[in-house]
Amino acid sequence: MKFKMFSVLVGSEACIANCPFCVSREDPRPDNLVHCPINWRNLRIAANLANRSNVDTVMITSRGEPLLFPKQISEYLVHLKEFNFPFIELQTNGILLGKNKDKYDKYLREWYQNGLTTITISVVSHKRELNQKNYFQNKQDYIDLVELIDYLHELKFCVRLTCVCCKNMIDNRKKVEKFIQFAKKHKVEQVTLRPVNDEYRRDSAHQWILKNKLTDENKKDIKNYLEEKGTRLLELDRIGTIYDVDGQNVLFSVPLTKYTRDTNPENLRNLIFFQDGHIRYEWEMEGGILL
Repeated sequence: MKFKMFSVLVGSEACIANCPFCVSREDPRPDNLVHCPINWRNLRIAANLANRSNVDTVMITSRGEPLLFPKQISEYLVHLKEFNFPFIELQTNGILLGKNKDKYDKYLREWYQNGLTTITISVVSHKRELNQKNYFQNKQDYIDLVELIDYLHELKFCVRLTCVCCKNMIDNRKKVEKFIQFAKKHKVEQVTLRPVNDEYRRDSAHQWILKNKLTDENKKDIKNYLEEKGTRLLELDRIGTIYDVDGQNVLFSVPLTKYTRDTNPENLRNLIFFQDGHIRYEWEMEGGILL
């Protein structure tokens, strides 16, 4: 079996944000903020399998917000050291980093020393008001995104902005162009444009997605812009296309759905490790399990 990516899960489905398209959307509670024990034996099995596949990147991710469990992130990084993965990324909405820098500064410095290379910040726009509406439904103030990017750069992290593209947020070439200009201005190393996933787990997410997903015309408009203004650098099968757009690295991502599944065992997309020791190659299909 060969895999393209290696994902390790942190924490639970708890999150401080309220994204309407989210697969989880659980408010933090005492019962879902418990530190979940990790099956380290099976992590080694998964990491060895990833090494055999020449996987170069580990994504530390979660069903919720991983930064609610900083000690578990620290534990992962210590155990992953022996496998010498070149790139280790942390996927987050960045809100806790922006709102509680004093708490997370020591963790970030420790994580950098233990091999974390990239902070991947999920957004829906570069505009504060749109992120505030999406993440908090205007009930709280959103973070200063520029300040967070600058701070992470001071700590020598690479920053990726992963934009979930939705209707009336980032949905056409003009808005994409402004988003890319924002990233370039603030020296963001990588940008990912990912149309909101058509598939869903919650009924409420389904209703929101039906109203707010990109049309085929929207996707085509964005793709055409990247083809016209950018230079195609890499074609990543079932992941997306990477462009250089005026010096800015931009990935136009293929959404992870049943339509991007490949049944060839030599071309599997994701190796996924869960804290309880289960190792899967499917996020949603329970039959996609190795251990």
